[in-house]
Amino acid sequence: MTVNHAPVSVEIDNRASLLDTLRETLRLTGTKKGCDHGQCGACTVLLDGRRVNSCLILAVTLDGAEVTTVEGLASADQLHPVQQAFLDHDALQCGYCTPGQICSAIGAIEEARRGMPSHVTSDLRETGSRRMTDDEIRERLSGNLCRCAAYPNIVKAVQAAAESR
Repeated sequence: MTVNHAPVSVEIDNRASLLDTLRETLRLTGTKKGCDHGQCGACTVLLDGRRVNSCLILAVTLDGAEVTTVEGLASADQLHPVQQAFLDHDALQCGYCTPGQICSAIGAIEEARRGMPSHVTSDLRETGSRRMTDDEIRERLSGNLCRCAAYPNIVKAVQAAAESR
């Protein structure tokens, strides 16, 4: 598989999750282990451009896949626009959930850009890019929990990042 734009070949137990492979084998500790049951979103990464809970995916199933973690988002001299928006809007407190929130936000913005509806989308007949309203952002990121309750600033950051792209 490719991890953060670099080919990776690892020998792992066939029961190892992507999360554990990233953290323990590849030493990419930006992706956090929260609940280990797919309920908190702390482990969210991008898999072939789509957001996934890495704790629910067996790493052995990812032959040929492209995985992007929070460590692979920034270029050498510039943060990803979503990372920058999180800083600009103070969208974090303790920071534990932030890598998953950022990866999820990137995936959610892309989903809206591709016209994928959410539970709160008002007109399902509408095609094309969807506007990231506060309700859309809250719904699309509802699988990512923040124990510090930084949600208002997270919504502002995602809105700013969505509008800047």
